[in-house]
Amino acid sequence: MKSVLFSLIATTFTLISCTQSEKKTETSENPDGSVTTTTIETEKSLHPDSAKINATLDKAKEKLEVAGEKIDAAAEKAGEKLEEAGKDVKEAADRGAKKVEVKVESVKTKEEKK
Repeated sequence: MKSVLFSLIATTFTLISCTQSEKKTETSENPDGSVTTTTIETEKSLHPDSAKINATLDKAKEKLEVAGEKIDAAAEKAGEKLEEAGKDVKEAADRGAKKVEVKVESVKTKEEKK
């Protein structure tokens, strides 16, 4: 997400530094019959609207916060499920150990009877 923010900032600075000039040539005929040519050069700034940029940044921040909250919730759910799985594994291991102990005791008693 940081790369998106840096790209947005770089694009903003690029647009701010751009200007566009436009030349218009007007030809007019005077009452005495002579022709006058006038060249007008205007510079247009391509500065983006800072309000739109700020609104876009605010929306991006909100989306990042929502995504972060969703990630946190998913991580919490995964942690809970892992904890439950750990308990199940521990219970199964305990049951298996008890069965082994019972079998060992029965084998010992059979050997003692012999």
